[in-house]
Amino acid sequence: MPKKNTHLVPTEIIENKILLIRSQKVMLDSDLAFLYGVETRVLNQAVKRNLNKFPKDFMFQLSREEAKSIRRSRSQSVILKPGHNIKYLPYAFTEHGAIMAANVLNSEKAVEVSVHVVRAFIKLRRILASHAELARKLDELEGKYDRQFAVVFEAIRQLMTPPPVRRRRRIGFTAREKSAKYSVKRRK
Repeated sequence: MPKKNTHLVPTEIIENKILLIRSQKVMLDSDLAFLYGVETRVLNQAVKRNLNKFPKDFMFQLSREEAKSIRRSRSQSVILKPGHNIKYLPYAFTEHGAIMAANVLNSEKAVEVSVHVVRAFIKLRRILASHAELARKLDELEGKYDRQFAVVFEAIRQLMTPPPVRRRRRIGFTAREKSAKYSVKRRK
């Protein structure tokens, strides 16, 4: 009887690695490589050897701006060390691309983890679909009842919308231009 691998990555960790880029749910090459137990370089080499298996709806390369934006949002460290700039633009894999990447790696762990990756994508899709269904049902209810419940419906809609992403203030000192407005007055 084959030995079952019990140290696979939990689905919650996989779900946290799914990003929304260009209106598509994707995973970055570095995240997939980590999950599949290989180096990012090895994953990208396998993909490049099998480019015919990765059409544009399976995989795309991020622009420099997208890569910088993702790095800033995911980084715990504000200051990059010398030599840690973005040397190679990362690839983003859709659900089908993640499965194909597992297949071209020919790794037992990659194939096992790809099942969990697919489940995470499906779970996310179900959550989004149920959210849309809830919004549709709310519209129906609002049409049935008179204006006395308008406040309740508006409150529910506000609870359904995610809070806006607030830009965080940067930590540290910034140089400001001197102006005459802030000149120091001396006492007599």
